[in-house]
Amino acid sequence: MPPVIEISGISKRYDQSSTFSLENVSISLEKGYILGLIGPNGAGKTTLIKLILNLINRDSGDIKIFGEDLFNAEKEIKQRIGFVFDEPPWYQQLTLREMTGIVSKLYKNWDSAAYNSYISDFGLDPARKIETLSKGMKMKYSLAIALSHQAELIIMDEPTSGLDPLFRSEILDLLQQRIAEEEISVIFSSHITTDLEKIADYIAFLKDGKIVFNEPMDSLSDRFRLVKGRIDLLDRDTSGSIGYINRRDTHFTGITDNMELTRKIFSRQIDSRDLIISRPSLEELMLTMLKGEKNAESGL
Repeated sequence: MPPVIEISGISKRYDQSSTFSLENVSISLEKGYILGLIGPNGAGKTTLIKLILNLINRDSGDIKIFGEDLFNAEKEIKQRIGFVFDEPPWYQQLTLREMTGIVSKLYKNWDSAAYNSYISDFGLDPARKIETLSKGMKMKYSLAIALSHQAELIIMDEPTSGLDPLFRSEILDLLQQRIAEEEISVIFSSHITTDLEKIADYIAFLKDGKIVFNEPMDSLSDRFRLVKGRIDLLDRDTSGSIGYINRRDTHFTGITDNMELTRKIFSRQIDSRDLIISRPSLEELMLTMLKGEKNAESGL
């Protein structure tokens, strides 16, 4: 069975004067898994999602979804995709019932029974106007729509942004449950790394339009270590094993993926507690790689 989505060498530059470009990005996702996209604003996450949905033209590369080329089978492919965005494209003056009447006609496999079940489970009133809903309730409505036409791939762009922690947790639990029951695949773009730590199977980190890493969530804490110590411990030899170094006045923070070499070089400092090596959270990993100076010698 082919991957649900397979992106190979995709590149995009908006115009010659633009300083941003998405460069040679390759990502794949199997059925029933969640891919988290992380990175700062302007890293290319939304551009990548727009390319996946064929909302903008690619300069080069290939995108296959469900084994089909997106360019050649766009209509058929989009029938099998659900969308949940930070700013849902709903007519605010319509009621949920009226909006759903429009949307349901777009999908050949629309399941009214499933939709009604989701609406009931989510505590949504079909008679309410969309403009009267909170952001969290709008997000639940978007998720109900995405899950009611037998979507096999759901694409979510900052879906939990602006929601309080309790509501975010509720949405994530709900999403995990539905994915487990129906083997849906999800691409989940978010700057809230704690959300992705909770549900993502894979993490792709975008920076300046390039992939920094793309690997299973579980392996990140095994591969990388956070290194903290006094700034005077750094010299050409000691810094060689650290891939990203964020230097401050008195201390530094860095990321290494070569624990053996790092421990060997800093063995004396580790024993004296002048240096701390720990497993980074996803946020610590991302921020250190964003703020730190990349060390080409480390191979990271």
